[in-house]
Amino acid sequence: MLIRQMIEEMEDKTLSPYATRNINSRGRAREEEQCDIRPLFQRDRDRVLHSKAFRRLKNKTQVFLYPLGDHYRTRMSHTLEVSQNARTIAKALRMNEDLVEAIALGHDLGHTPFGHAGEYVLDECCSGGFSHSEQSVRIVEKIENEGRGLNLTWEVIDGIRNHQTEGKPSTPEGQIVRLSDKIAYVNSDIDDAIRARIMVEEDIPTELRKTLGFSVKDRLDRMIHDVITTSMDSPDIHMSAEVYEAMTELRQFLFTHVYRNPEAKGEEVKAKRMIRMIYEYYSSHFDAIPQSYVNNVRGAGEDDDRIICDYIAGMTDSYLCTKFSEYFVPEAWEVDGY
Repeated sequence: MLIRQMIEEMEDKTLSPYATRNINSRGRAREEEQCDIRPLFQRDRDRVLHSKAFRRLKNKTQVFLYPLGDHYRTRMSHTLEVSQNARTIAKALRMNEDLVEAIALGHDLGHTPFGHAGEYVLDECCSGGFSHSEQSVRIVEKIENEGRGLNLTWEVIDGIRNHQTEGKPSTPEGQIVRLSDKIAYVNSDIDDAIRARIMVEEDIPTELRKTLGFSVKDRLDRMIHDVITTSMDSPDIHMSAEVYEAMTELRQFLFTHVYRNPEAKGEEVKAKRMIRMIYEYYSSHFDAIPQSYVNNVRGAGEDDDRIICDYIAGMTDSYLCTKFSEYFVPEAWEVDGY
C-alpha cells in the first residue's frame, strides 16, 4: 500500500466528520498522476510554498511602507501568522491541516506592492478592476510556473478566492482561514502600531480590552479559543457573537487610528502616485515588459491592460521603486576625464 493511501485511511478514521478529506476532493483542472507519498492538499501546500510569488511576499508591505526596523510585519510574516493560527484551530477541531495550510499560504499571493494602496490604484486603472483575492487565484491558475499555473485542487482555490470578509468558503477549512486572517492582522497591526509609536495599548477602548484581553498575546489567545469552543462539533466555523462583535469594533478602531492615520499612511500618497505613473508608462511602452512574461500570460487569452496589472501586482516594493527610478529619475551626467 502506498504511503499516501495509508495517510488517507488514517484521515478517514481520525478527522472530524465535517472535515474535508483528500479522497473527496473535487480534484484539479488538469488531471495528474498522484504522488505516492503526499495526499492532494499536502502537495498543494508544497507548491504554494515553493512558488516565486510566495517568495516575493517577504518584500511586500503589510501596513507600514518601507519600515526601517527589522521587526515590522511584511506580507510574508503576516501569511505565516495566518497559517499558524489556522493550523492551531484546525488541529483542535480535527479539520484537515494540510488544506488549511495550503489556503493560508496562498491567500495573499496576489497582493500588490505597497499593500492596499497598490490594490486601490490598480482597481482604478485596470478596465476589469482588481482585487488581491482574485489576483491570488490568477497567480495559481494562470501566471505562476511560466503561465501554466500551479494546478491546485478546487478546495484550495475556493479558500483563496473567498478569504475576505465578504467571501463564503465552501469548506470548513476555508472558513478557518477566513477568520484566522482577521485574527492575525487585527493583532499584528496593533503590535506594529505600538512599535511605531503611533498608539499605545491604553488607546484601545476599555470595553474591548475587557472582552478580548489587555495585550496582543491575550487577545490572540482569547479569539482562537473562542473559535474553537464555538465551532466544536459543527460544520460551520465561527466566533461567539460577543467576541466577533468586539473584534469587528477593534478593526474599526484600527481604521481610525492606524489605517487612516496620516502619520502611519502619509507616504501612501507617494506610493499611489508611483504605481499610477508606472501603469501609465507601461500603457504607452508595453514593450518594456519582458516578452517572456507577456507570452506566458498572453497564452491565457489576456489583453494588454490585464497583463500590465499582472506585472505591476507581482512587483515587490523595492523592485517597483527600482523601475520607477529607471523610468522617471534622470541619471547623473558623466564625461570621461572630468
